[in-house]
Amino acid sequence: MADSRTTLVNRARVADDASTCPERLVMEHVTSRWGTLVLIALLDRSYRFSQLRREIGGVSEKMLAQTLRTLERDGLVHRDAKPVIPPRVDYSLTDLGREAAEQVRDLALWTERRMAAVERARDAYDATKT
Repeated sequence: MADSRTTLVNRARVADDASTCPERLVMEHVTSRWGTLVLIALLDRSYRFSQLRREIGGVSEKMLAQTLRTLERDGLVHRDAKPVIPPRVDYSLTDLGREAAEQVRDLALWTERRMAAVERARDAYDATKT
């Protein structure tokens, strides 16, 4: 396991851009501010664009559209456009997206559980710097 992590870190470290390290680019998409929230929200159910925007909160239409396109291109989000009037588009996770979303959710839950320890560490660190 350490070898695969070391290899990934080394590739990411020496890559001068995302084209040399595609894993780095996908990690940026999945762990971006809005990417994380979109993935976690879509774990519960599919959403229409406006519903998803309300669920996440604070995201502009432009940024949400960009995030959804990026995650769709990466194969994580499925866009289902129904040919009705008015147009109806639903967003859901693909199997690959569900797998990524579960990992991101677990990290978010760990952060929530361990926040008190992080705050204590920050306080201890700050105390040595004053």
